[in-house]
Amino acid sequence: MADGASKRTSRSEAKKAHVGHAELEAVQAACRVLVAISSQSIAAVEDQVDLTQFRALVILASRGSVSLGELADAAKLHLSTASRMCDRMVVAGLMNRADDPANRRQLMLTLTDGGRRVVEDVMRQRRAALEPMLAAMPKPRRAELVALLQEFAASGPPPAEPDLWFMGWST
Repeated sequence: MADGASKRTSRSEAKKAHVGHAELEAVQAACRVLVAISSQSIAAVEDQVDLTQFRALVILASRGSVSLGELADAAKLHLSTASRMCDRMVVAGLMNRADDPANRRQLMLTLTDGGRRVVEDVMRQRRAALEPMLAAMPKPRRAELVALLQEFAASGPPPAEPDLWFMGWST
């Protein structure tokens, strides 16, 4: 009897696990829209920073103060590349660099108000792109969408911080 029950359970789970082509296509279409919004929002600040510099700003916005080595690791950059990039960003007024009081051989990096403004501008651009799309939906459907998106986001492992930073999302 226990074998029959477990067979029914595994068949039921197998039916639940099957995801149809149309479902996958719909989710991929939504992903394309969201990725396009992310991409366009970063492009809106390309006169101030390139993508790698923006990722560095996002890391600083997410972590606060970091060492040059921590930034290089998080951004997946060689230390000398990160150092040259930070030099340019300090000159541009987007980042501060100071000696670490706990370790004078190490530099600590923080965002300036200008750097924070760049990150906030991108996030504001994303919200501005999403708002009319959501406003076009009836309120009950928006509430449904929010609940479903929360469930969808919770159904998988949370993205790693470096993956989010790489795509220009602060954590």
